[in-house]
Amino acid sequence: MIVAVLSDIHANLPALDAVLASLGTVDAVWHLGDVVGYGAEPDGVVERLRDIGAVGVKGNHDDAACGGPSIAEFNPTARIAAEWTRAHMSPDTREYLTALPPTLAPVPDFTLAHGSPRDPIFEYVLDAAIARENLGAFQTPYCLIGHTHYPVAFRERHSGRAARFSMETLDPGGEAIRLDQRRTLVNPGSVGQPRDGNPAASYAILDTDALTVAWRRVAYDVGTARRRIVDAGLPRQLGRRLEFGE
Repeated sequence: MIVAVLSDIHANLPALDAVLASLGTVDAVWHLGDVVGYGAEPDGVVERLRDIGAVGVKGNHDDAACGGPSIAEFNPTARIAAEWTRAHMSPDTREYLTALPPTLAPVPDFTLAHGSPRDPIFEYVLDAAIARENLGAFQTPYCLIGHTHYPVAFRERHSGRAARFSMETLDPGGEAIRLDQRRTLVNPGSVGQPRDGNPAASYAILDTDALTVAWRRVAYDVGTARRRIVDAGLPRQLGRRLEFGE
């Protein structure tokens, strides 16, 4: 099965449309949360995901937009965006976001979570040490995560006869990686708000039969996304940051 893995769309409809147009033929679309927040088109993004039958999990911005406690952890700009989303999204969008589970195993070998498997809504898996601490929190060989907006993978590494395990960090670099018997956490990066210095939307293509993951980047109309943020009355800096991938 060929799966498009998307994360952190953040109500950026131009970015999502560019990604969907670039996919070609896939068997499924999985998303890793933060469908909304920051961007100006929560209803449009949810409509697209519903139309293609995407399945996924809840992120902290999805939780905050629906009145959840995540908003207490937000900086002032993120809080403004969450409150704007609460006030402007449709009842159908709210229903969709509220129903998202914190984790999901759509097929036997893969777990989906937004932040981390042990703390699906809030924790950032920023390095190999945190990835290793999460190995006991999921039972499948592989876990797909988002939240950091950074495309990366962390793979278990055996370090000798003492049976000690560490994690190695895999930089996608445009190359596919092969999943093997080693447990692995994979982050596809962000569709709607990349933060790795590259403004192009980031996502991954997973082949569950061949057990490969390939990262992809696709340029989109950042100017339109920025204008829609400004026109909606959201903080201008949310549009400016899209231009620099930060």
